[in-house]
Amino acid sequence: MSRDTKSIGVAFRDQFLENSELLNCTLTTPTIAGATLTTTTLTSPTITTPTVTGGTLTSSTLTTPTINGVVSGTVTSQTFTGLTTTTATIDGAVITGAGTSNVLTLPISVTSHVPVAINATATATAAQVATGYITSTSAAATTITLPTGTLLGAALGAVQGTVHDLYIDNTAGANTVTIAVAVNGILSALAAAEAGGSGLLTVPAGVTGQARFTLMFSSATAYTFTRTA
Repeated sequence: MSRDTKSIGVAFRDQFLENSELLNCTLTTPTIAGATLTTTTLTSPTITTPTVTGGTLTSSTLTTPTINGVVSGTVTSQTFTGLTTTTATIDGAVITGAGTSNVLTLPISVTSHVPVAINATATATAAQVATGYITSTSAAATTITLPTGTLLGAALGAVQGTVHDLYIDNTAGANTVTIAVAVNGILSALAAAEAGGSGLLTVPAGVTGQARFTLMFSSATAYTFTRTA
């Protein structure tokens, strides 16, 4: 037998399980397996050991997470209240320690180049400039003309916003190296205004004979350059 009743303004029908009436039921330890729970408000749930597989966990606070081993990927917008870790690596950064006294060690970024030599006056090829490091051992004064914006842009796959550093190493040379502008490869406004600084195009021979030029592309075929070291 069943009956219609109203409780707190909500209509429902009492259900019977094997001739027993079920009212005001509390599920102490519910289990949901292979089902989807939607549009439900859980007021004070306790999840002892949650497992998220093949899903996305967002906007969560991990009160006492444990990370053991290596974690690869990016962790964003998360709050780690009490992190315990053996040796975790997140995008190359290493976290060591336990509890709330953790040490985050960031990886050291080292950029290396394979030098190419230009030992006589010439126009540098786009491939040579793309290496980022040009040396000269010339005993005579040497002028290195930069490649056109079109050629260098193609070699670098450049677009507006591409930035490339070019190092000139004349430490083993015996005369001055001069950098010359190219078609669609011109001095920046700052370099043009500071001929003795950001616009200094000569690199002396000897132990001080190193320079860095930063090339900034405004399109795939045009760039400006500035001496930045």
